[in-house]
Amino acid sequence: MLETSEELETVSEAVNSSQSSMSSESCTSFSRLSFDVLDLVPQPRPLYSPESLVVKPHRSSESSWQAIRSMVLKRTASEGVCGMDGNSSLSFRDFCLVRQIGSGDIGKVYLCRLRNEDVEEKRCYYAMKVVDREVLALKKKTQRAATERKILNMLDHPFLPSLYAQFEASHFSCVVMEYCSGGDLHSLRHKQPRKRFSLSAARFYAAEVLVALEYLHMLGIIYRDLKPENVLVRSDGHIMLTDFDLSLCSDAIPAVQSHSLSSSSSPDLPSSSPAVPRPPSGHFACLPSQLFRSKKIQSFSAAKRLFVAEPVTARSCSFVGTHEYVAPEVASGGSHGNAVDWWALGIFIYEMVYGCTPFAGVSNEATLRNIIKKPLKFPTVSTISSRETQARDLISKLLDKDPESRFGSKRGAADIKTHPFFNGLNFALIRSATPPVIPQQKTASSRHFGGTTTSSFDFF
Repeated sequence: MLETSEELETVSEAVNSSQSSMSSESCTSFSRLSFDVLDLVPQPRPLYSPESLVVKPHRSSESSWQAIRSMVLKRTASEGVCGMDGNSSLSFRDFCLVRQIGSGDIGKVYLCRLRNEDVEEKRCYYAMKVVDREVLALKKKTQRAATERKILNMLDHPFLPSLYAQFEASHFSCVVMEYCSGGDLHSLRHKQPRKRFSLSAARFYAAEVLVALEYLHMLGIIYRDLKPENVLVRSDGHIMLTDFDLSLCSDAIPAVQSHSLSSSSSPDLPSSSPAVPRPPSGHFACLPSQLFRSKKIQSFSAAKRLFVAEPVTARSCSFVGTHEYVAPEVASGGSHGNAVDWWALGIFIYEMVYGCTPFAGVSNEATLRNIIKKPLKFPTVSTISSRETQARDLISKLLDKDPESRFGSKRGAADIKTHPFFNGLNFALIRSATPPVIPQQKTASSRHFGGTTTSSFDFF
């Protein structure tokens, strides 16, 4: 969970000290991470940088991508210097830090912009995550940072971060990502009536998180850190998952399966629930019709079928995650796999709907005991709507303490999407749906390192 901003030490300590300390007294000093002072120090060449790659399809038309590539072209034309991949790469000299916007376990995050953007109305803002490699080595968390970098380079999805640039400055590693101006769902929930979302809002956010997890699992990535604090809200109201240093990289084998192949392994829906909607009968839009030439395959494609890409063979024995969100198999110290993400999704939906997590105890130890032994309970109310009944049914299936029988453990999002709680929701077009809350456009005066400036950006 990101914390409030803190200031860095003095510039002189930035060059000479190997230990970082924080000061909250002044915004005018930019401690160990002074980009201006680092200009005086011989710098390593920039790392392989995503801004020199072919533009990612989901971001190709966005001004933030265009601004990055424009800066790359300007540097290439003016300096005639190419990066390791044959193209010019950005470095810390190309960015101006505005202010610190948060900190996590392995780094701090700063709001930044491209240095040469003089027209305020045309400025594009980014989030720069800065990691001290020396501190990482002392904490023995170097591999976690490497895992996050690897994953960020793989992603191209509307509900996941866009990596714009990565480079090194002194003993710091920096990654420049998309800036989400709407805060996170934890903060947003606390601004709702009774500190909980409506069922329709909870369903919307759960659906977008589900689609993001589906994509990650398709890449063989088990997220392992789902919680409202890690679900950021973009300026358009849609979500973005963040923080991948706890994620597990594995393999997933994509397959197209008939719904009837494993229907017996999926939990049965209550008899009072509406029938599960059938997928449309046409071919997959993303696959050419030539792939369905044989009558056997055509017959199969016209039947109920699902695209499945789930890393079911992945295993880890690491204890990772936030206590209230860890699955029973993690809390008990056993091995775990892809099912931990679906458990976390159940906790996530419960918290969105009821304003708290179901197994929280007075201490972390009590919480873990509750997760392992305490049965799931819902708030007692006189009457509940059919939609809430569906929500409780989905939560109950996701919070099955047995990972083998947990909803989603075999076929992941392909099964979860068919639950009645999501009836009437078009997952393919959810990116175009109107979010429950859209951040208000306001102008805020922001202090930046080295002086004061007024910057316009979205915020709550």
